[in-house]
Amino acid sequence: MRDYKWLHAFCLNRFGSEKALQAMLPQPRSEAELRALSDDRYLSLISLRIFRAGLKHSLVDAKWPAFEEVFFGFDPEKVVLMGGERLENLMQDARLIRHLGKLKSVPRNAQFILDVRREKGSFGALVADWPACDIVGLWKYLAKHGSQLGGLSAPRFLRMVGKDTFVPTDDMVAALKAQGIIDKAPTSQKDLAAVQAAFNQWHAESGRPLCQLSVMLAHTVNH
Repeated sequence: MRDYKWLHAFCLNRFGSEKALQAMLPQPRSEAELRALSDDRYLSLISLRIFRAGLKHSLVDAKWPAFEEVFFGFDPEKVVLMGGERLENLMQDARLIRHLGKLKSVPRNAQFILDVRREKGSFGALVADWPACDIVGLWKYLAKHGSQLGGLSAPRFLRMVGKDTFVPTDDMVAALKAQGIIDKAPTSQKDLAAVQAAFNQWHAESGRPLCQLSVMLAHTVNH
């Protein structure tokens, strides 16, 4: 595995300057910002991520005001009371994306958020306090306890809310394979641990957040 100096030099050469490189890199939210985000916003973003999966994002985003309306602003205490009959009725609402499985995930994830609130005080506390050096552990937690948060949904949701995470996109996986860190998309605990260890090393060498290292690594793949 090559060190951070190689990654930095490659990206500097590709983008031309430190300023140009920095301009295209994401910035994670602080722990205070993550903690301050309300539970209804977390539920809205979880749901948005789930509905975006497999669809053009702009299509989903254009419909999102209607989702905010029918799901009571994603207030988890209200959403959790929505029964099967009400969800079936939403299948007739042409303003929405009428996917029953995804619609059912919303009250299920409302319950998940309420469960976390009882334990942690808020969902934001869980996200803020989880250490980036074990971000794959948070992916697993979300996939296990949430609804439809497996695969790339958990890391993509975390990127949306601003939690520092890498995202194993096709380009990033290709780059990790080229570095000999993995030989396939990381789904096993062994492969996920290997990827986490590599990012932890690059973070220690550079001081950069995982999200920036992730984007830089993806740009080492030839297009």
